[in-house]
Amino acid sequence: MTNPASSSEVVLDGGMLSIDTVYQVGLGQVMPRVTNDSLVLKQLAASKAVVDTAVAENKPIYGVTTCFGGMADVAIPNELVNASQRNLLSFLATATGEPVSSRHTRAAMLLRANVLLQGKSGVRREIIDRLIRFICADAIPVVRELGSIGASGDLVPLATIGRAITGHSSRCQILLDGQQIDGLAALKKLELEPIELQAKEGLAIVNGTSFSSAVAANCVYESQTLLAMSLAIQAMMLRALNVQHEPFAAFVHQNKPHAGQLWTAKVMREFLGAESKNGNSTNSIIQDRYSLRCLPQYFGPIVDGMARVSEVIATEMNSVTDNPLIDSVEQRFYQNGNFLGQYVAIAMDDLRRFLGLLAKHLDVQIAQLVSPEFNHGLPPSLRGDDSRIYNMGLKGLQITGNSIMPLLTYFGNPITEHFPTHAEQFNQNINGLSWTSANMAWRCVDLFQDYMAVASLFAIQAVDLRAKQELGHFDGRALLQKPLVPIYDAIYTACGEKTGQKQPFLGHDDDRWLEADLQMLKQGLKPGKGVISVIKPLVDSFKAAFEV
Repeated sequence: MTNPASSSEVVLDGGMLSIDTVYQVGLGQVMPRVTNDSLVLKQLAASKAVVDTAVAENKPIYGVTTCFGGMADVAIPNELVNASQRNLLSFLATATGEPVSSRHTRAAMLLRANVLLQGKSGVRREIIDRLIRFICADAIPVVRELGSIGASGDLVPLATIGRAITGHSSRCQILLDGQQIDGLAALKKLELEPIELQAKEGLAIVNGTSFSSAVAANCVYESQTLLAMSLAIQAMMLRALNVQHEPFAAFVHQNKPHAGQLWTAKVMREFLGAESKNGNSTNSIIQDRYSLRCLPQYFGPIVDGMARVSEVIATEMNSVTDNPLIDSVEQRFYQNGNFLGQYVAIAMDDLRRFLGLLAKHLDVQIAQLVSPEFNHGLPPSLRGDDSRIYNMGLKGLQITGNSIMPLLTYFGNPITEHFPTHAEQFNQNINGLSWTSANMAWRCVDLFQDYMAVASLFAIQAVDLRAKQELGHFDGRALLQKPLVPIYDAIYTACGEKTGQKQPFLGHDDDRWLEADLQMLKQGLKPGKGVISVIKPLVDSFKAAFEV
């Protein structure tokens, strides 16, 4: 499979896709195409032939020659098999709520195409080609956020994609060339004709976890970056607080060798220049408070957890999750429950909790930075100009941070155990809720970007003020180790400022609008932007250390 790190194209053959690839296709940075490998295409045709033979022989096959779910005891005669697949897309046209990001829809179409290429679902290549054609033409179905319980997979959202690519209805809406148009008009622009679904094909499109997995993959990618950024901001805050280095020593963590803790401590030693035997703190207390001294032990379980979540989502998004599955060698159908989204749901429940924990810890550090009782000589509320008695420093900014942090910890509560037990004639009497959990995680990612913008301003202000105290100028770069300097610079740049000024970043201008700084910083935390691009080496370190 082509590596999109060195190419703008990825060749789909049913093999493993990485989270990075899914993310890049979701952004439209990488375009997929279907392999020409004869073995892959032969396997695809073989699974379709198994379906056709079963229909011709009037075999009872769930969802093919029977109705669906709790009505599976109702037989479908041969002449109505195709109509049943069309009707499947019709009775699932029930979504509501706001549209989801097109990034998720592109990623979902990619994952569904790749999984179908494994040749265990009984579809024609034409169905897969349509999915790829829509991605490459940037023709993105409008999918709404409410309608899936992650039980038989993402039925309602995937059915929206199915209606779009087959030309099932003119009422289907598609984003194309910057406009939202009806489905048949989009097909005409793409010079395509509607497709009549054949046996099993509608079920193969809708009956899987690909959409939840796509949302989750995007969440995982963004969260890996936010984890790295959190560590960098923590390091700046710790330097501003003149933290003791001893708690980060390799000796300490070799005696509690959890992988996440070991990696976190190593990163912090590099960020703080703490490789020497003795720390450089000028604090009068013999040891720092827990949020400083226990940082590797606090971050460690989060790091381990994020690595586990990454592995779970990578496995799920590459899995064949429709029902029934087809063994074309044995000419056999397997009724199964691979479509249950439990792995995705629990992983996204965990991811939301991890983001909440990251925010809570940063909130504690901010509280220390602004409090003269705990910040070892920094101005109260990190005000930048002591000559103005009315200068309140970053009080308002802390209030904004305080308003976001409880939301993140609240969203950290699990949703998975709240499933309805009575869905669809008690057939779906356990539900994955993967769609809900993943979309909640995406909301948390967005909130955490807001919070990270707040925390970043506190970090550079604190470092600049400490530089003034120790070195007589406001250039915080002089206090930072080499790996942190590009991050510091990127924060300044994102806010339209130059580093090395003769005044503190914040607090010298009565009319400065921190609201504008926050918005620019949040944009800098978006894919490919300045702040994120400089944190990439640490993200790569995380991926390499945990093989995700």
